Amino acid sequence: VAFVKTLLLESFDVISEINPTGGFLNIRVKKTEICANILKEAVNKLGDFGNNDFGLDKNVVIDYSSPNIAKSFSIGHLRSTMIGNSLKLIYRKCGYNVFGINYLGDWGTQFGKMIIAYKKWGNLAEIKADPINKLTELYVRFHDEAKEDPSLEDEAREAFRKLETGDQEYYELWQWIREESLKESQQIYDLLHVSFDSYNGEAYYNDKMDPVVDELMEKGLLIDDQGAKIVRIGDDVPPALIKRRDGGSLYITRDLSAIFDRKNTYNFDKILYVVGNEQKLHFEQLRRVITAMGYDYSDSINHINFGLVLQNGRKMSTRGGGVVKLYDVLDNAMKLAYKQITEKNPNIENPEEIARKVGCGAVVFNDLKNHRTLDYDFDMEKMLKFEGQTGPYL
Repeated sequence: VAFVKTLLLESFDVISEINPTGGFLNIRVKKTEICANILKEAVNKLGDFGNNDFGLDKNVVIDYSSPNIAKSFSIGHLRSTMIGNSLKLIYRKCGYNVFGINYLGDWGTQFGKMIIAYKKWGNLAEIKADPINKLTELYVRFHDEAKEDPSLEDEAREAFRKLETGDQEYYELWQWIREESLKESQQIYDLLHVSFDSYNGEAYYNDKMDPVVDELMEKGLLIDDQGAKIVRIGDDVPPALIKRRDGGSLYITRDLSAIFDRKNTYNFDKILYVVGNEQKLHFEQLRRVITAMGYDYSDSINHINFGLVLQNGRKMSTRGGGVVKLYDVLDNAMKLAYKQITEKNPNIENPEEIARKVGCGAVVFNDLKNHRTLDYDFDMEKMLKFEGQTGPYL
């Protein structure tokens, strides 16, 4: 013991004292000296502090945020946005080449619903004055009306089929909705200092799916199932549905096109999908289809799953009208932070800028402090307190 004690004291100058106790060595360190050394290094290196190069020459693609267009950017999308952005920063710190992709939900049958709602009940002047809120109201109304009249669902599927096949009127309406949605989203990304290298959403792959379907057919993997096209990928998981009976594409069809495109574009060593817990089966199916096709990078696919943001213990739903808008949350957080800051420090300089950092930081910290895979209840009042485990306190 005496030898080990002497060796440690001679080897580490930050150790102040070593006391043998039973079968243990209790080691005391010079905390002040350690803190001073860390802070000096941080100040000297500034933005380079903590850098390392074990990811050198490796490429990582991160698919995150990915809100559905034509709907308000809700508090529910904060999780994917901030977890993904944090991973992007961490991987870059570790020397990787990182490519952030905002895989917009800009395609699918919900646009058929939006088109039908717009044509039946939309007022163009009102929508242009307040695009996203009015479009969200139409989307909610569609689901309310469809409960009484299920034939609306058939009309929506037909409208989306026309959109997929290039109907000019529907395409121009879809394009305008997409542009307006991106304007609203960008306000939020600017506040949160979040950026992306690509905004290629689901629609980008609309004309890139046929080669994938053809390849599945050529390799004998595509099976006809009462008019639909499926791939069987094992007895322990359901078959992957590649094409519906009406010939329409599905989420997994677009994801297959996307992953092949991303492999060709970025030659990734890893691809991370920051998507909720409920998509676990989808990514298992995606991995298995890729393996069945003979590609060797299914192990590079990582599903970074996360829990829900709840409101009063319940999941928020756009179609039910129960959504908390993220922009409103950030705006309220900044206003409350400004009030508290100016009351505590009336003569402080740049109160608006500090309120932005404290307010937005409170929302981000509250999201990231929760265990990633668990659900949590949204509570504005708690997250903005200046005491306890909160962003403002820190």
